[in-house]
Amino acid sequence: MSISELYNIIYKGVPFSVSQNALARVQESYAFLRDFARDKVIYGINTGFGPMAQWRVEDDHLKELQYNIIRSHATGAGQPLADDFVRAAMYARLGSFLQGKSGVHEEIVHLLTEFINRGIIPFIPEHGSVGASGDLVQLAHIALCLIGEGKVRYASSETWLPTSEVFAKEGLQPLNIHIREGLSATNGTSVMTGIAAINQLHAENLLHWAVLTSVWMNEIAASYDDLMSEPLNASRRHDGQQRIAAQMRDIVTGSHRLQQREHALYNGGHTEHVFKDKVQAYYSLRCTPQILGPILETLDNAHRIIDEELNAASDNPIIDPETQNVYHGGNFHGDYISLEEDKVKIAMVRLAMTAERQLNYLMHDRINGILPPFLNRGTLGLHYGMQAMQFTATSTTAECQTLAMPNYVHSIPNNNDNQDIVSMGTNTAELCATVINNAYQVMAVLLMALAQATDCLDIRKDLAPATARIYDEVRAIVPELITDRPHYEELEKIIEYLKQL
Repeated sequence: MSISELYNIIYKGVPFSVSQNALARVQESYAFLRDFARDKVIYGINTGFGPMAQWRVEDDHLKELQYNIIRSHATGAGQPLADDFVRAAMYARLGSFLQGKSGVHEEIVHLLTEFINRGIIPFIPEHGSVGASGDLVQLAHIALCLIGEGKVRYASSETWLPTSEVFAKEGLQPLNIHIREGLSATNGTSVMTGIAAINQLHAENLLHWAVLTSVWMNEIAASYDDLMSEPLNASRRHDGQQRIAAQMRDIVTGSHRLQQREHALYNGGHTEHVFKDKVQAYYSLRCTPQILGPILETLDNAHRIIDEELNAASDNPIIDPETQNVYHGGNFHGDYISLEEDKVKIAMVRLAMTAERQLNYLMHDRINGILPPFLNRGTLGLHYGMQAMQFTATSTTAECQTLAMPNYVHSIPNNNDNQDIVSMGTNTAELCATVINNAYQVMAVLLMALAQATDCLDIRKDLAPATARIYDEVRAIVPELITDRPHYEELEKIIEYLKQL
């Protein structure tokens, strides 16, 4: 189970299949629990849930108990989660079951696999999880559909249908309760992990764009190339900074726009007291490796944590056939994902801030000294160029800065104080997703501005092949701006172009 495999399933249409070894682990775990649980008190099998665990449930109500946790916890509110989030959550839930530590019957594995492969999307509201006993409420909405209740839709349709109707059409049978399928289906970090995995794909994509646009920015500004030099960046020691600088050197290969300091300033030919060209570029241009380097390292760590969580048993209790025991604890607690999503969110805010400052450089003629105000190629005063598009980028960046406040520290006790410290992991992942979408908007404005600046200077022929290709692709979507026109539909097209994974 990995982010890479998840990408292929969700975005490339590769079907998910369960290996025989993984299925054997599930079967072994189920068989062990079935025998082990006969004369023992085990949480969630013959006890109530949460603070109700002190009450024993009699044998003739054990199946009813499992149905009750599903139905009682399907209480989410708000807009439904996006399709890719839902499919990723189901994938993450399978990842937990396939560890063979949940004691569930293999039937739930097969049914979830069918949901993923047939494009069946359970209705999951955006709000409800505090990320402590995992994503109880939102996972309950998935479980509700697995038992044939609730509502679903096909990924190719906007229409919600009763789950029973889709089951009949697809020849599927509702999940049977065997021992603890209700608790296992609702208990764990799978929704926050699924959202985090999708966020990770987009965050890494945005970083790729940030490196590309930063090179293009420096080409437009005709910066000195030593900002990305190996000796400079190696002297700082940080791995991320050095990798970003190396990526920039690869991208800029073939460019005729960057200057070499040794040729321009170290030749002994300067006698003036005030230099015409800037000796050093602004920080948003010159410090790209130092700004994007920590973002790269943050994303590397998040990727590792998410991959680990996709292969983790995030259930409680943990059923362990190897040691012939059942362990009670808190593997459902979402701190790992919550903390990483806060860090990814903050990193994406920083990325958006850098893009907005680069955009400001392009718009501000008194700063750049080489471009018309707001990249206006029309009649100044009569036409406005990209002036108003900067408003959109600036306001969106400001919202990102507001959302940068860590959510991981916003624990509120609940559940009769049984859940006395919670992760808020799913809220954190959803806020991170909002910041990522905002960052795409800012990046789209910057990309349009870079193309416009290239036209203003007529330098397409001098760009590196890598940035020239991006210029051509942008211009195939959005024509050069001469006279004023609405931009909102063009902006949306560029956002979709950027989001291609």
